[in-house]
Amino acid sequence: MRAFLYLICCGAVIGVAYWAYKENYQTQASIRRVTQLQGQIATERTAISVLTAEWAYLNRPNRLRDLVDLNYNDLQLLPLLPEHFADIELVAYPQINLKLDEIKDPVSVRSVDGEEYP
Repeated sequence: MRAFLYLICCGAVIGVAYWAYKENYQTQASIRRVTQLQGQIATERTAISVLTAEWAYLNRPNRLRDLVDLNYNDLQLLPLLPEHFADIELVAYPQINLKLDEIKDPVSVRSVDGEEYP
């Protein structure tokens, strides 16, 4: 009986050792993958910052104005001026016609202490 118990314990120790060995290698692979992904994220962030800087450089007002002047014969673009926009007074806002005396069915409100208000 004692030999059988020793055999079961040795099998359990070998099984746990195999499981720990396998988990160790999976953890190391996951750590390598996370490190690789963090490197890719850093590379993409750098690329985004470079593209943002290039976009800002290409959209300088002086450069765009020069391009408009250079290509006026082909595109016939005009510079934007404040006169091209409408005044705020010309915007039609919806009218709200709510009068308090038009309310037909008032709602009664009951307070915490039970007193009722019309």
